[in-house]
Amino acid sequence: MTPLEKLKSILNEKYISEDNEEYQVQLLEGLTEEQINTLAERFPSKYIPLEIKELLKFARGFEFYGVEEITFDGIEQFGFEEFFPHSEQLAGDGFGNFWILDVSKNGDWGNVFYVCHDPTVIIKHSDNLTQFIDHVNEFGKNGNKSNLDIIHEKVVMDIWSKNNSFTELENARQSNDSTLKNFALSLPDNFVIADLRNKPIQSGFACGKFGPNIDKTKRHESELLWGIEKQAKKSFFAKLFGK
Repeated sequence: MTPLEKLKSILNEKYISEDNEEYQVQLLEGLTEEQINTLAERFPSKYIPLEIKELLKFARGFEFYGVEEITFDGIEQFGFEEFFPHSEQLAGDGFGNFWILDVSKNGDWGNVFYVCHDPTVIIKHSDNLTQFIDHVNEFGKNGNKSNLDIIHEKVVMDIWSKNNSFTELENARQSNDSTLKNFALSLPDNFVIADLRNKPIQSGFACGKFGPNIDKTKRHESELLWGIEKQAKKSFFAKLFGK
């Protein structure tokens, strides 16, 4: 099912808010052909997949109770380029956390990630945009039992406190996985690797475990692999004297 087909399938759904008020999906006006062509200039390789063009013509996004406005034209608005060199910002929660879609260097649309800033955790939220729209629908129907709410309220802290999902560089360099091994060999010795290839949704890594300085993070050019610097911990006296 395409994103447009999924969106159309939930237009007649009715949901109940926390205030016990009924609501529905409210579409945002679609883009013209000219607007889409202008938008394409901002995409990698100036390419927008056909199914996304069809979606944008129908609606540039939609409003949904419980999350900020969901949009499909927020290319390169998110930042955080060390982790996502190209991204489409889909929505925020109003507290500095975002759902973003990873866009390849060729302009293809991939997985949707939930990026939490406190604690700093990145989680695979949905396999693609179609599933993300379905997860929004599920959130409206099932609330705290939905994938969206479970990730937002529980998985973030589980990953931060229990499962950092990192592979030590030396282990990666000895791996039989040639992609992982070659990526590891390209990194400095004080790095670790986060690997979300072929991982299910609700998998993630605590990218803030090694401090707030992420500007040296390296992303594999085509895979869900990240190299993150393990910053050396300073002694009390080093901190005291600024060394």
